[in-house]
Amino acid sequence: MSFSKLVFAPLSYTGWGALEQLIPEVRNYSPEKILVVTDPMLEKIGLVERVTKPLEENDYKVTVYTDVVPEPPLATGEKLVSFTREGQFDMVIGVGGGSALDLAKLAAVLSVHEGSVEDYLNLSGSKQVEKKGLPKILIPTTSGTGSEVTNISVLSLVSTKDVVTHDYLLADVAIVDPELTVSVPAKVTAATGIDALTHAVEAYISVNASPATDGLALQAIRLIGRSLRKAVENGEDKQARIDMSHGSYLAGLAFFNAGVAGVHALAYPLGGQFHISHGESNAVLLPYVMGYIRKSCTSRMSDILNALGGNSSYMTEEEASYKCVEELERLVKDVGIPSTLAGFDIPESALESLTQDGVKQKRILARSPLTLKEDDIRNIYRSAFEGTVTEPE
Repeated sequence: MSFSKLVFAPLSYTGWGALEQLIPEVRNYSPEKILVVTDPMLEKIGLVERVTKPLEENDYKVTVYTDVVPEPPLATGEKLVSFTREGQFDMVIGVGGGSALDLAKLAAVLSVHEGSVEDYLNLSGSKQVEKKGLPKILIPTTSGTGSEVTNISVLSLVSTKDVVTHDYLLADVAIVDPELTVSVPAKVTAATGIDALTHAVEAYISVNASPATDGLALQAIRLIGRSLRKAVENGEDKQARIDMSHGSYLAGLAFFNAGVAGVHALAYPLGGQFHISHGESNAVLLPYVMGYIRKSCTSRMSDILNALGGNSSYMTEEEASYKCVEELERLVKDVGIPSTLAGFDIPESALESLTQDGVKQKRILARSPLTLKEDDIRNIYRSAFEGTVTEPE
């Protein structure tokens, strides 16, 4: 490709205290009834009140919807879209991790369309998104998914995942305030952090990478590489939270434009079949996929190593690419995520069904610098089960 198409969310506020921009931005749309889509735990700990209280103080009618679960199934999306249609809302605000934000986008757009959510799925749907939908403001409370700056809503099916995707799903306003991530537990910080890192790494090696996405991806890797361990160890480390928040945001911009590839393609069936969180699914596969495709992108993996804090100046690109895989393995281990499929209690008997579902992710697999065919996918799952990085024969 001799040129690149770059798409970004219309407006973003990033940095400590960015939530102060919520009311000024809401006023621009003059809504009366606002639907806030969020996670029930965030409501329980009082974090959602930081969004709803100023809205109510400014006389907006607010409905809080908390029927949100991790890795939301299609039925959850259908239920929310129906609720939004019936409620005749004027705006949707998503508050939370990727699941809440993805569902908020879905509700804002598909509530003004006919038919079911299933009709608009990428792999099997028969309808096209045609209307922009309700204004939407997305406020992440984790540093990982990048959902606030992408046009994708991910849903779990029986054994895998599918997406609704269109530029109308882009946020009208994204508010990325690292102060909202301070209360995130260490386990979630680790999983979402590796998710963000995977976004940046896969965007950098993507066949659709460009100089613009390269800059975003490498800076994201630098920020995450220097701060993820600290954020997991001490959630109140302000600078670590700031770095992770900005790293996640930049990684989201990078992968939205360059795309992700093999890690995500193989992670989807893990989430679909075994309900492993998306971040953990990416984490357990990241070293094995990168090790398998290493020869197709040695130079880029050398750059990734440097961005993670390594030094490739005394190595060949080949040596640096091996070292990059080792550093990815180390980082996953250091933040406490199991390093094998067996560590998630996935039986060996599941490897074939995972392979068959992985093959179906053609949209994502097409971005890999190494073409991954069925046998390759089977080999990677086998490697991840046994805990040994392998390469094509």
